[in-house]
Amino acid sequence: MANIKSAEKRHRQSLKRRARNTHWRSSVKTAVKKVRDAVAAKDPAKAKDALKAAEKTLKKAASKGAVHSRNASRHVGRLMKAVSGVATAK
Repeated sequence: MANIKSAEKRHRQSLKRRARNTHWRSSVKTAVKKVRDAVAAKDPAKAKDALKAAEKTLKKAASKGAVHSRNASRHVGRLMKAVSGVATAK
């Protein structure tokens, strides 16, 4: 670890940011997994609810800088495509 005071502070800050980013990325993964499970179960109502929650989580994580905004948009688009496929199948 660093011996310079400012470097020690930067290290502390990086640990806090890492924990914050890990939290948001984990939340995103969980939300996306719930949508994928609902799509696999072919349950349109559950899939739409899960998609709404996942979109909110993804956009929030993007606004926090935990994931890139284009990455979040790409995920939302792909999830919407999957959910719409389930909705039209029935």
